Amino acid sequence: MEWSMIFEYINPELIVVVIACWIIGYVFKQTPFIPDWSIVYLVGVIAIVFVCLIQGFTVQAIIQGILCGAVAVYGNQLVKQSKKVGEDE
Repeated sequence: MEWSMIFEYINPELIVVVIACWIIGYVFKQTPFIPDWSIVYLVGVIAIVFVCLIQGFTVQAIIQGILCGAVAVYGNQLVKQSKKVGEDE
């Protein structure tokens, strides 16, 4: 599966949701009483809620919310793993 297909499916107006989810995920990571394993699920649910508030409660909005949450988590992991590789060298 190509990532370009996913980026074509996410509306450009929803980049704000991706950025917000990235920041919320970072804040959750810094919060000691939120377990790490639950952050992905929390970010996903928050993304779905944000997109539904922006676009209304539709199947497409739910799918785009899932994609926005996934892109936020994937982007965070990509940056985190890139830093690890840079430190190892």
